Amino acid sequence: MLDAATRLLATQPDAGMAAIAAEAGVTRQTVYAHFASRDDLINAVVDRTTGQAAEAMRAADLDSGPATDALVRMLDVGWRFFRVSPLAHHVGAFARQRDEDRQFPINERLLRLITRGQRAGEFDGEVSPQWLVTAIVAVSHAAGDEVRAGRMTQPQAQAVLRDSVLRLVGGSVNIP
Repeated sequence: MLDAATRLLATQPDAGMAAIAAEAGVTRQTVYAHFASRDDLINAVVDRTTGQAAEAMRAADLDSGPATDALVRMLDVGWRFFRVSPLAHHVGAFARQRDEDRQFPINERLLRLITRGQRAGEFDGEVSPQWLVTAIVAVSHAAGDEVRAGRMTQPQAQAVLRDSVLRLVGGSVNIP
């Protein structure tokens, strides 16, 4: 059911329980037996996708290599989840979350990465690492908003975001 909900909500974010049940090949009652409401189902999809994003961050090995390279890998993971997310504003690496527990592990990883880059002299050490996390999250949301509004393509927004984030942290912008 979660796979079906993820697929359907990616193209029809307002899809109801009946449509999700049909996509899953089950009855609406079956969906309601597992999820008391559409909000419960959406929360389960968001939790699952957020967990997958966190796992992808772990797999990106953000603690190795130059911090600049790791930051670019982190941004790329975020875009991978933006593209497949049924609710792109709720999931992915730089999610807008009502529930801070969902976003905390990702922001904590970003904070560690920024701090590592500052200690190594790759990033500007004069700016608070927490402020940089906040700014990166905000500019990431703005890039996603531009794609959702149709003002930029995903590849354009990804390139602009990469350049903007590297400028924010004071890192090298010449990353392929």
